Amino acid sequence: MKKSAIEFTKKNQSVTYLVFSKDNGEMLGYFTLALKPLTVRGETVSNTVKKKLLRISEWDEKSDTYTMSAYLIAQLGKNYAGGRDKEISGKALIELAWMMIEKAQYMFGGMVTFLEAEDEERLLSFYRDNRFSQFDTRQTASDTDEAHELVQLLRLL
Repeated sequence: MKKSAIEFTKKNQSVTYLVFSKDNGEMLGYFTLALKPLTVRGETVSNTVKKKLLRISEWDEKSDTYTMSAYLIAQLGKNYAGGRDKEISGKALIELAWMMIEKAQYMFGGMVTFLEAEDEERLLSFYRDNRFSQFDTRQTASDTDEAHELVQLLRLL
């Protein structure tokens, strides 16, 4: 969050929301939302999802891909300093992010939300429990970090 939130907000690439305790005003967590282009390969999703994607995306028959604008949960994290992570659950934090996405959807349309996560079962299980489904993977490309694979998950509004 410290590295990217301010820079990306200044560039109008994303917005980071800070979550504070009503009781003591301490920061409990944060999430970052953005609107990004998303391409989904048809072979990675069910026929039901394909039908829904057809309504809101451009389908390339040749490559069997669906391209659309989607809401991205770019960051989601709890503040672990001083045990504050115990004051909010991951489920509550992701629901706060989801509420903001629903407000944006009401105002601007769209129906797809996605995120990318490390390939760790505990993390993937958390997102599956919160109604996200894996649809693909992506290799990271960074000048500073070593490339690695991220799991892509989506949830339809």
